[in-house]
Amino acid sequence: MPTTPTSRRPLLRSRLRLPHVEPTLAKVPEVGVLFWVIKLITTGVGEAFSDFMGQTFIPAAAVIGVGGTFLAFRWQLRARAYHAPTYWFAVLMVAVFGTMVADGLTMTGLSYAVTTPVFAAALAAVFWRWHRSEGTLSIHSIVTARREGLYWSAVLTSFALGTAAGDLTAIQLHLGYWDSAILFGLAMAIPAVAWQLGLLSPIVAFWSCYVLTRPLGASFADGFSKPISETGLGLGDGPVALVGLLAFAALVTYLARTRGDLQQPGPERSHDRHVHLAGPEHPEVPAPRQA
Repeated sequence: MPTTPTSRRPLLRSRLRLPHVEPTLAKVPEVGVLFWVIKLITTGVGEAFSDFMGQTFIPAAAVIGVGGTFLAFRWQLRARAYHAPTYWFAVLMVAVFGTMVADGLTMTGLSYAVTTPVFAAALAAVFWRWHRSEGTLSIHSIVTARREGLYWSAVLTSFALGTAAGDLTAIQLHLGYWDSAILFGLAMAIPAVAWQLGLLSPIVAFWSCYVLTRPLGASFADGFSKPISETGLGLGDGPVALVGLLAFAALVTYLARTRGDLQQPGPERSHDRHVHLAGPEHPEVPAPRQA
């Protein structure tokens, strides 16, 4: 029996078998300064917490990483609209779980030089699948269950890629954590400036910066936590994770109270909504293709 477009499940939903409902509003926040600040903090917390648990009690780390990620996605995917604590808790658990996946593969003997291109290829495959089925990679179009599943598949893969890339430069290429942070900071500035100058589409710029925040935040966290002999400041993974978690909780609480990161209707959103209404579910209207 041929498969229809509406029967194809999002990657995340089919793999985790999580309950899902169709959203009534956008399921992701508006992108602003606090978005990037919290994103960087989650990457640092994910790196430090994963390393701390891996050095103390690996079975507990596995339970927290897998169990916490499952619960976070269960709450997020069951929500019908964006809710700051629910969304950002999912991002935080993805940071922890993505770090564990990337680091776990190296324990099997695979080098970061191998895992980094593998995760890059996996992310490219997710983007290809997403764009092929939906016609856009815009975060302003996360208004269906399938798109949300594809979105979180991209987020999870990008965290694993960022972890591997950050450790590749800091450890395997011997740049150290602070030089790696400078490297990824400059790399992140390139698409940001190109977008400001109108030389790069906002969708490409966003996802480029989103991927690069992972190794940038992790390099900063490792720079504070790792021993001086490893180019760090020696503050320890536990304290760095705790400070980052407190900052994360304070900022997410602020967003939950002010609701200043809710997506607002506008020309871009209307266009994305048109893509949604003219997508595979409505084949009689051709869906416009975006970058």
